Order: sequence, then structure tokens, then C-alpha cells
Amino acid sequence: MPRNTVFYSGLADMALTTMNMFGEFVAKSRRNDVLVVQPRMGFGRIDQMRAGLRAVKAARGTTIGTITLDSYTRVGDHGAARAALAANHDLNGFPIVVHGAERTRDMLASIADADFPVQVRHGSAKPFAIFRTLVDAGIGATEGGPVSYCLPYGRTPLSEAIDEWSRCCALLGKEADQGRIIHLESFGGCLLGQLCPPSLLIAVSVLEGIFFKRFGVRSISLSYAQQTNYDQDLEALRALQNLGNEYLGDTDWHTVLYTYMGVFPKTEEGALDNIALSARLARQSSVARLIVKTAAEAHKIPTVASNIEALELCASVASDVPGQSNSVPNTGIEQEAKTLIENVLDLDEDLGKALRKAFASGQLDVPFCLHTDNAGRARSFLDDRGYLQWSRAGSMPINVSNHHGSIATEMTSHSLLDALSFVERRFDTPYLASMSPEHRISP
Repeated sequence: MPRNTVFYSGLADMALTTMNMFGEFVAKSRRNDVLVVQPRMGFGRIDQMRAGLRAVKAARGTTIGTITLDSYTRVGDHGAARAALAANHDLNGFPIVVHGAERTRDMLASIADADFPVQVRHGSAKPFAIFRTLVDAGIGATEGGPVSYCLPYGRTPLSEAIDEWSRCCALLGKEADQGRIIHLESFGGCLLGQLCPPSLLIAVSVLEGIFFKRFGVRSISLSYAQQTNYDQDLEALRALQNLGNEYLGDTDWHTVLYTYMGVFPKTEEGALDNIALSARLARQSSVARLIVKTAAEAHKIPTVASNIEALELCASVASDVPGQSNSVPNTGIEQEAKTLIENVLDLDEDLGKALRKAFASGQLDVPFCLHTDNAGRARSFLDDRGYLQWSRAGSMPINVSNHHGSIATEMTSHSLLDALSFVERRFDTPYLASMSPEHRISP
């Protein structure tokens, strides 16, 4: 297939081609038993973004390109993004709406193809202008969700986010009806990055996937972020796979894992160990795609070179690790997640209304989330094994006494800080202990 045929658009003057490059690429990689690795990378200028994508395409591994958008575009302040570009200021991502569909399409013309699809990552609770632009630019994948890109990211009322995401998903559904399949990934498995027990991450990811599907989106992925215990993560990813099959089984869908999204190790060695462990986890849980972090995460915005280093490390680790592990514990994560999902689905036939009702009544409740539409009655704790457990469920249908040998503990300010830095300490301590005092970085 010629490379140019990857592009499709909502523009009337563009030829219609049969698409789904993103989903097809991931499915082909799965059939070949290869993990797809992907960075979180974005630059403000066209030349910078083009160079970054080319480097990712040339990396050793099976890669997908990422265009991460800037913080002005995320909140719809396109005037500020335009002014920053005009003043030649650095942006922390690509202002796709300001650059526009035509320039973005031209940037990708010699890069994106059937062997290198590209995804837009944006972080916006109200992303319709972003969706309209990426559709017109012929980009075949994006991500987020009405809950996952609202509660952790700002103050947008949940009802407004759900309404906006309904419009966005309807747009993708309309494109799909015309043969232009655009992949949509739920960010639900990454709520707040850390300290959210797996059952809620899985439930929100699956619920957002169902939300997408009901609007006609035909290619979907469900996410989960690496947490604090390897065995618990294996169980969570098995549960996500099983529930995805149950609720999205007649859809083109796959699972995606994120390298740990919380407080990251500060030493380069510790960070690389954590990154490598996420690749092992992805491989042993049969995840199709891994979103990779870099060794520079704790200190600065990563360079292209640090992104390539992390991608190639993960590709190498994954190629050396055996496939799906048969030794997966069962502590009830899948049943707990399914109970949450079914409880929400029973609230209203309209899933948007059901999600509003669930959060208004606390039947979905993200621990430590300060958004005004989150009840804030649920709490979690980290047990001695590093398992994330519930100490308070609020109004969620969860049995908080089910701790499998752990004693429920209410977090104090000290224990909260201790839990937040759990992964950082675990991976940094072996290297800090071997350093001379003058070379140590305080964890």
C-alpha cells in the first residue's frame, strides 16, 4: 500500500480510502507477537515535531508516533498558543489547532504510513476543536475520555466534559460510517497516575470504552497504568483483558499499558529499571501497546534522544521476555471492577447520564481527587507488599474488608507522602546507597 493512502480527512475534496491504520497496525503486531512501544512526546514547531517523529520511526523497535499537544491547546486558549509561536517561545507540545489541518497534514506526509501510524495526545476535557482538526488532518488516532480527561486535569464540570465528549465521539462515529476509522483510547486506567486501586481504573477505562462504542467508534483501546506491585498489576491487566472481551468483544480493541505515571525515580539507573520492568509487565500480561516514559521524567521535559533510549530499551526487554504469565493471582480485582461497571450501567440507559449520576452519588469516587464533581469519600492505602487497597469505599459497592491479609489503614499526611514516593524509593535506593554523598540526588 502506498504511504500516501494513510491520509484521510473530513474535507470534501479528499478521496475516501479504507482506513484503520492504527488498529490494524497494532493487531498485526500482536499477531506477530511483538510489543508496540510509543513515546509521550510533543514540540511546538513543525520542524521540531517532524524531526521527533522521524527519530521515533527510525528507532529500533516496533513504534508508533505521538503528537502530544501543548497546555494552551489543552484548555482551548488558542490565542495564547498563537502568540507563543509568534514570539518564538518554546511550547510544551504541538498546538495543532493553531497550526491547522493543512500544515499538520503536510508535516506528516513523508512520515506517517501503514507501518508508522501516529496518535494525537491532548489532555483536554473539551477537545472538539482538537478532534475536528485531527480528523481534517487525516490523523487516525487520539485518546482521552469524558471522565479521565476531566476529573484529574482541571475544573471543567463533568457534565460539560461529557457533553463535549459526546460531540467528539459522534464525530468519530460519523467518520466511521463513511469508512474513515479513527482509533480512540481511553485514559481511564491512569486516573491521577497513582494511589487509585486497580478495580476503579479498570472500571473507568471499560466504561469509557463502552461510551465510545455507543457513539459508533469502531477502534478502541483500554488503558492501565503500572502501579506499585507487579503481581497486582498482572492480575489487573488480566481482568482488563477479560472485561474488555466481555463488553467490547465485537469491536476492534486492544489494551495499552503506561509506564508508572506517579512520582518517578530520580536516578537514571533507577528510572531505567522502572521503565524496563514496565516492558516486562507488558509482555507477561500480553498487552498490545506500551506508552513509555524516560529516564529524564523526574527532572525535565525529555529530549528526543532520551525518548529513543527508553523506546529501544523497552523493545529490547520485551523481545527477551517470555509471553503471557500463567502465574497470575486472583484477589478479586475483576469481580470488583465488574460490580462497579454494572452498577453504573444500571443507573441509566444513557451512559453519559449514568456517569453523571454515578459521580454525583459517589458510586464512582476517585481517591484523593479534588475535583468538585468527585465525592471525595473514598480512600486507599498501600500495604506492606505494595498492594493498593481500599481503606474507605464511600458509596461505591466495594467490600473494604477484603484486604487479603492486610489491615486497612487510614493515611496520615506522612504516610501519604511516603506512599507517593514508594516507587521512587524502591528503584532509587540501591543506587543512592552505592553513591558517594557528593554525587547523591536527594530522593
